[in-house]
Amino acid sequence: MSVTQALLGPLLASGAPKPLITHYDDATGARIELSRATTANWAAKTANWLVDEMDLEPGTPVMVSLPAHWQTVGVLLGAWWAGAHVTAEAGGAEVAFVPAADLARGEGAYSVAAVGLDPMGAPVRDLPTGVVDYVSDIRVHGDDFTPIAPVPGDSPALLGTSVDEVLESARSRASELGIGRDDRVLSTLDWTLPGGVVDGLLAVLAAGAALVHCTNPDLSLLDKRRADERTSVELGL
Repeated sequence: MSVTQALLGPLLASGAPKPLITHYDDATGARIELSRATTANWAAKTANWLVDEMDLEPGTPVMVSLPAHWQTVGVLLGAWWAGAHVTAEAGGAEVAFVPAADLARGEGAYSVAAVGLDPMGAPVRDLPTGVVDYVSDIRVHGDDFTPIAPVPGDSPALLGTSVDEVLESARSRASELGIGRDDRVLSTLDWTLPGGVVDGLLAVLAAGAALVHCTNPDLSLLDKRRADERTSVELGL
């Protein structure tokens, strides 16, 4: 079972239409909220794109060099759902997801997907030849994903660590950080690989909690975020 199936499966099975990811960018004033189902749809579209367009197989290296953002959630969960080995470097990777504003970081990858990180998911225009727009390309793919074969627990998932090891780390960190089921976690953590993304995203999902992430945090707004979002656990503040 993939990282994504193990973490999202129980949340979707509950049937509760709860928000899962709330993303603030205090530099722009943007606020985007994704439900459990919508998050799963973005992940499924990404996984379908990787398998159908990139011929990705379990264990294939995929570089993800993106900041904490709601689109990054779709990229990471989609990559893991398809069985990808998420890496931080382009060397050896067959696909690289990079910010549209920093395309040079995708050099050396077989294929480069530019992620615009627009608050509303607007496409990126006028990209260089050979670079695809992540949002535009995945939109035409299905909202459900069925792996061709199960992803083995010993398959590499994150910087050489296996699916089973990533899941164990996420669950352990959830306990250590005091994140419980139905908590709403206010976080400003950077999603560095591997620790930042484990603490700032996977531990939250493993606990069955919801994430309220602030990018470019304005400290003067934190009390308002706490009150508006009714958060109960804090990370990185």
